[in-house]
Amino acid sequence: MTETSGVRRVAIAGVGIAKRFGHVQALSNATVSVRAGEVVALFGDNGAGKSTFLKILLGIYRPDAGQVVIAGKAAALHSIRDAQVLGVDCVHQDLALAPDLSVVDAMFIGHELISRGLKGRLGHLARSRMTEQADQALRELSIKLPSLKIQIRDLSGGQRQAVAVARAVMWSDTAVLMDEPTAALGALQSEIVCDLTQTVAARGLGVLVVSHDLPRVLKVADRVIILWRGVTALDEPAAGLTVPDVVTVMVGAQKQAS
Repeated sequence: MTETSGVRRVAIAGVGIAKRFGHVQALSNATVSVRAGEVVALFGDNGAGKSTFLKILLGIYRPDAGQVVIAGKAAALHSIRDAQVLGVDCVHQDLALAPDLSVVDAMFIGHELISRGLKGRLGHLARSRMTEQADQALRELSIKLPSLKIQIRDLSGGQRQAVAVARAVMWSDTAVLMDEPTAALGALQSEIVCDLTQTVAARGLGVLVVSHDLPRVLKVADRVIILWRGVTALDEPAAGLTVPDVVTVMVGAQKQAS
């Protein structure tokens, strides 16, 4: 798909996805799509299929049926590395940040820059360039930290989450997936992280937020998709939806999909 008549290109989607684990049908013809520059909230009760869908979009699982679309084109994903090559990254619930690393090292883990010339051949890292790029990535998202040399363990929960988001954005040019980004955060930190999702989308990336934090995420989302027992039960603009509306569909009292 391409942008025509003002319609934004699909950044990432799973169309008609089905996935079974033994006797458990985790997903059945479920569709979730995110356009470039859009924040989509993916809601659903425990067991609705959210985590499975997320892992399929990341290449961790392969669907039994259906198609993954990235940057408007069908994508065959065999690993999370395949998704990253196509410009998709994820902010995981456990953040996947090594506590003993500095902010810079944490943002470049797996993407380290090697010095040029002899130093590079000896394995020296280009720390000045890494620091400059990390600082720019944080500033572009208006993230303020005490220092880029500080260890991850010495940051607050909200600051760690912000670093995880900045790292994902730095290595993504298509979409960022967020798995429970406000889990275990206080009210103020949660608000900051939710506002950050809109900043990321404003850069032209598609943002998919999987969350149980309905009130906060509903306020920053452009669109809401709800999974119910493995199917897409609702796909509507967030404007006008209330938390009771969402809960009603989540618990299956008003199933929208066949």
